[in-house]
Amino acid sequence: MRIVSFGYQTWGRQTLQALIDSGHQVVLAVTHPASEDSYKGIWSDSVEDLAREHGIPVHLTERADPETVDLVHSAEPDVIVVNSWYTWMPKELWDSPRFGTLNLHDSLLPKFTGFSPVLWALISGAQETGLTVHRMDEQLDTGDILVQHRLPIPPDITGTELVLAGMKLIPAAVDEALAALESGSATWRPQDKSARTYFHKRSDRDSLIDWHCDAVDLERLVRALSAPYPPAFSHYRGDRVEILDSRVSEARYGGTVGRVIVQEGAGVVVCGPAAIRGENKGLAITLVRTADGTEHEGAKFFRRGGYLTDTP
Repeated sequence: MRIVSFGYQTWGRQTLQALIDSGHQVVLAVTHPASEDSYKGIWSDSVEDLAREHGIPVHLTERADPETVDLVHSAEPDVIVVNSWYTWMPKELWDSPRFGTLNLHDSLLPKFTGFSPVLWALISGAQETGLTVHRMDEQLDTGDILVQHRLPIPPDITGTELVLAGMKLIPAAVDEALAALESGSATWRPQDKSARTYFHKRSDRDSLIDWHCDAVDLERLVRALSAPYPPAFSHYRGDRVEILDSRVSEARYGGTVGRVIVQEGAGVVVCGPAAIRGENKGLAITLVRTADGTEHEGAKFFRRGGYLTDTP
């Protein structure tokens, strides 16, 4: 089959590699130009470089403009395959190949549509995530499903580890989807729109710790936002402090939400929700980083006590 690839960052590169390895003919690779945006700098392996290494024509563009549509039509693909494409694609593009357009999305649709699905799945306490290959349609991540591969979420995994594990699902999912199209055995499963959940783009505000949340939720947040992602943070004595490692406290503590109250092992415990009743466990912070880039053990850094707050 003749394939046009749309993709960006490491997800797009690994998908293009899977398409190349599939033995089908990749006739055009469409990707975004390199960006200085901090988020796009994460997992920034180049689709363009891989395509050029294999002699595949490359089109660099921020969006699927008329020139892009014309180039794709001229390439006469049997299918378009998309992974990590940041901008809207018109129907005249995604509906033009005889097999339409396949989109790869890092969740078990219809759950976790939208943005940063792997991180949101971990933060929210989901038991599993995965990879869905679905047919593109008018809305975001809502098309009929062709292939789904599941991935359990272990209890202590970091966001970085989970993202990497999800990327390993790409080759097998691509092979299965293309084989189904080529053989005529593709079975499309409509999504249950009533079960759809949508998550927005992450921003700096989403990494701010809300000390009214349960310690179990906060520990997952800290673990999800592992390097190279911007870490969870709070404010202590007027300064922003990044929380790099934590655990749920062994004992239950009472007092005031956000109060640094007691050392527990190498960590220091911060009171959480309904602290006045003393019925909940707190978050034990074991490693922090200050604005100068220095890392500190939690027990030593917070030895003066005080409060962690939303604002300086």
